[in-house]
Amino acid sequence: MQGARKIKKAILPVAGFGTRFLPATKAQPKEMLPVVDKPVVQYLVEEAVASGIEEIIFVTGRGKRAIEDHFDVSYELEDTLVEKNRHDLLETVQKISGLAKFSYVRQPIPMGDGHALLQAAHLVDDDESVLVIFGDCIYDSEVPAAKQLIDAYEQFRTPIIGLTEVERQEVSKFGVIAGEKADDLHWKISGFVEKPKPEDAPSTIVAPGKYIITREVFETLATMSHGKSGEIRLADAFEIMLKQGKPLYGRMLTGEWLDTGDKFNFLRATIHYGLKHPEVGAKLKEYLKNLPL
Repeated sequence: MQGARKIKKAILPVAGFGTRFLPATKAQPKEMLPVVDKPVVQYLVEEAVASGIEEIIFVTGRGKRAIEDHFDVSYELEDTLVEKNRHDLLETVQKISGLAKFSYVRQPIPMGDGHALLQAAHLVDDDESVLVIFGDCIYDSEVPAAKQLIDAYEQFRTPIIGLTEVERQEVSKFGVIAGEKADDLHWKISGFVEKPKPEDAPSTIVAPGKYIITREVFETLATMSHGKSGEIRLADAFEIMLKQGKPLYGRMLTGEWLDTGDKFNFLRATIHYGLKHPEVGAKLKEYLKNLPL
């Protein structure tokens, strides 16, 4: 049976330019911008690992070497920490490279998120499905958001789209679904529209950037020379599959969604995790309380 294997691999497309954060991203990947003391991409990797993922496949592009270095062993840094007797920091640093098995493939030309996923298709076996997490979708939740998707996949054995609800004026930033509720948490999806105008959106239920995709999704992407936008997009592949009568389900994600894709929400995520941080949380709370707003 296709997809009967446990999901053990995750693809993280991280090839984007991060233009919303220029000039900070002129010489560093947006995924390496720190939320308190960890880069965004580490939060995503830790979420995947906590969900049972053992192998992380990064789809990178030009200027993304810092991501590879971050998840690699840093002998010079570790030696320095040993010399300075900073064994607490040494343990923190050493854990990073041991989180999972890491692989890297390049997307040489930015031709869409679906094209990025195709660069990693050869690293996914024909009979396995894979978790996909885009680089600005952090969730703070009791059950990791990725685990919620994997559980939904175990139930339905189809591609799964992570879902959340937004205000109608926000829908033009996202892929938006049409469909009907299968139960309190799941939707049977009948349509998927990428970045519609608010008045044209079939609902206010959107995809924030987490998916389970099957071999059929890769096969559909491989048949596409371009989509509606001129790029090879995952949303267009879902639309094609739905027209072919193939099932597609969504899982409403529980927890707090911390979108780090724009400046305001990045600051919001930093405050959220700053307030929970054992070193600075109390000071930050006191500072915020005393601001003359």
